[in-house]
Amino acid sequence: DLTNDVEFVAGDLGSGEGIGAGTDGAEIIIHLAGSQKGDDDKARHLVEAAGTEARHLVFISVVGADRIPLESAIDRAMFGYFGAKRGAEQVVAGSGLPWTTLRATQFHDLLHTTAETMSKLPVMPAPAHFRFQPVDSGEVADRLVQLAFAGPAGLVPDFGGPEILDAKDTWTKVEIRKQYKSLVKDLHPDMNGGDRSDEDRLQEVVWAWDQIKDSRSFKD
Repeated sequence: DLTNDVEFVAGDLGSGEGIGAGTDGAEIIIHLAGSQKGDDDKARHLVEAAGTEARHLVFISVVGADRIPLESAIDRAMFGYFGAKRGAEQVVAGSGLPWTTLRATQFHDLLHTTAETMSKLPVMPAPAHFRFQPVDSGEVADRLVQLAFAGPAGLVPDFGGPEILDAKDTWTKVEIRKQYKSLVKDLHPDMNGGDRSDEDRLQEVVWAWDQIKDSRSFKD
C-alpha cells in the first residue's frame, strides 16, 4: 500500500496557516490548487512557506491565462478563473525558486459537469462559436509528474486533448448520456417493482449504449 509511505498534512493556502508543515523538507512541490479569485495570494503563501529549500516548484495553469481579456465586470465574472491563474503564474515566476508552469486545456470532467448542470434547464443552450479542446485529467497528471522529475523548465508548451470540439458536440454527448440513464431507470426491473416485461427493450438500450460509448467519436 503506497499510502503507508505518504504523510498527509492539512493547510490553508488562503490564509497561509499550516502550509509550512507540508513544505518543510520538500525538494519538489507541485501546486495544484485553484479558484475563481485569490490564486495569486495562495501561490504567494506557498512560496513563502517553501523558503529556499525547494529545488523545483511545478504549477498547473490554464491555456489562455495570458490572453483572455478581463476589462469589464462581465469579463471578470465569466473568466475570473483565467485572471486568477495568470496572477499565480506571475507569483511563481517571480518567486526566486526554480520553476515550471504547465498550461492545460479544460478537463473532460469539468465540461461534463457544466453541461449536466445546464441540461436541467427547460432548453439547453449551446453557445455559438464556443470551442473546447478537452483533455483527460489523468494524462495531465502524468505530464506533471514527468515535468517534476525532469527539472525546472520555465513555461513549457501547452497541453491539450487530441480534438477541438464546439459546444454543440460536447452538449450533445451529455444529452445522450442523460437519455440513456433515464431509459435504464424506466425499464430496469429493480426500478419497477420486479416487473420484467421490458427486459428485452432494456437489453437493446444497453447494447446500443455500449456501441455508442465505445466509439472513438464519443470518447474524444
